Amino acid sequence: MREKLYTIPLNDAVNAHDECPFCFIERQVEQDLLDFVLGSGSSYMESDIREMTDKEGFCRTHFKKMFDYGNTLGNAWILKTHYQRSIKEMQEQFRNFTPSKSTLRSRLKKTSERSNPIGIWAEARENSCYICRSYAETYERYLDTFFVVYKSDGEFREKIRQSKGFCLKHLGDLMEASEQKLPDKEKNKFYQDIFALMNQNMERLYDDVSWLVEKFDYRNQNADWKTSRDAIQRGMQKLEGGYPADPVYKTDK
Repeated sequence: MREKLYTIPLNDAVNAHDECPFCFIERQVEQDLLDFVLGSGSSYMESDIREMTDKEGFCRTHFKKMFDYGNTLGNAWILKTHYQRSIKEMQEQFRNFTPSKSTLRSRLKKTSERSNPIGIWAEARENSCYICRSYAETYERYLDTFFVVYKSDGEFREKIRQSKGFCLKHLGDLMEASEQKLPDKEKNKFYQDIFALMNQNMERLYDDVSWLVEKFDYRNQNADWKTSRDAIQRGMQKLEGGYPADPVYKTDK
């Protein structure tokens, strides 16, 4: 059942013929999580869900996406109980805090090297996010499913070979996962296919971006745009992932 559950969205992502199927999945999963946290199902009113969101909080990126999503009441409820926990934790940090004595080493260390207990606590909060953690767990399952299907389904392998490849961010994840997910005898063929695919499609994006630049030359004003009209957003996606041209994702109510 689980394999079927994750195989369907994976095939949908590959069939979309996007610049990166994992970007496609990432967007869908993140939007599903925003719907879950703030949508009409009112998950924020469930005590077990709020216990998790109160404990983990949200990163700056996802607070912004939650604000853009809408649902003032939902955001307010989440903030109210998260503030209660945050204030309690902060006061506990203050009660247990003892200033350290300055040393030559402490004066020379970089500001980014945390040693102050309250600084360490604040950094841990910053790196904790309910949506990030939930997405990461789901993403790992999609990576697992990718290799399960890739090893067993010749049609799927051919779709990958005929695809537009991956963004560099998700390419790195795919390469890392392949070390564990593929037997040694299959690795060389996989790497050859993926390297050829990436070379071809990185060159394709380079050509699109280059032609877009040339279109701004007055001598080419009447020339065909070819496939360069949306080269900026596709080019950005290929390098770093995501969808720069996407509109803000909002609640449908």
